[in-house]
Amino acid sequence: MGVASTIDNDLYGTDYTIGFDTAVNTALESIDRLRDTATSHDRIFVIEVMGRSRGFLALHVGIAGGAEVVLLPEIPWTIEEVKQTLEAGYRRGKKSFLMVVAEGAARGEEFARQVEEATGYETRATVLGHVQRGGSPTAADRVLASQLGSAAVKLLLDGQYGVLVGEQNNTITTTPLADVWSKDKPLDPEMLDLVRVLGA
Repeated sequence: MGVASTIDNDLYGTDYTIGFDTAVNTALESIDRLRDTATSHDRIFVIEVMGRSRGFLALHVGIAGGAEVVLLPEIPWTIEEVKQTLEAGYRRGKKSFLMVVAEGAARGEEFARQVEEATGYETRATVLGHVQRGGSPTAADRVLASQLGSAAVKLLLDGQYGVLVGEQNNTITTTPLADVWSKDKPLDPEMLDLVRVLGA
C-alpha cells in the first residue's frame, strides 16, 4: 500500500502528492523576497528549485511567482531562446527578471553564468535546495494527508493491497503500484501554455 507523498509531485496516479503544496509555498516565499531585490537592483535572478528529473515544482512555482522564464526538464531550451526572451522584455521596459529553473533542466549557478555571458546583463543565482523540504505543512497538505491516510487504512482493513492511494479530480483513487512505477505522469499542457503566456 502506498500513499502519494513527495514534494516533486511526479507520481503517476494522483494529481497532487503530500508535501507538494508546502514546497511550492516555501519556494514562493523566497521568490517574493528575491523579486524585491531584483526590482531594486535592476537584476536578473535565477532560482533553482528541486524536482529531480521532472518539472512540476518549477512549473507551479514559476507561475505563482510570476517568473519571466521557467526551464523544465521536459521542455528543450537553448540559451539563445532565453536571451531573446530577456531582450524582448528589456525592449518593453522591464528592468528585472526572475527565472525559475528545475534542477533537472539546468544548474542555477552555471545557467546564471551562461545568461550573463550571452546577454551581458548582471545575473545572480539562488539555489533553494533542501529549504523546500522543511517547514510546517500547509493546510492543503494536512487535509490531503488525512484523506489519503484514512483511505489507505480502510483499504487495508478491506484486504486490498498493491495500490497507490491518490487524488484525481478531487476524488480519492487507487492506482496499481505496477502502473505507478512504470508510467510517467504528464505535465498539464494548459499549465505549460499559461507559463508561456505569463512570461511573454
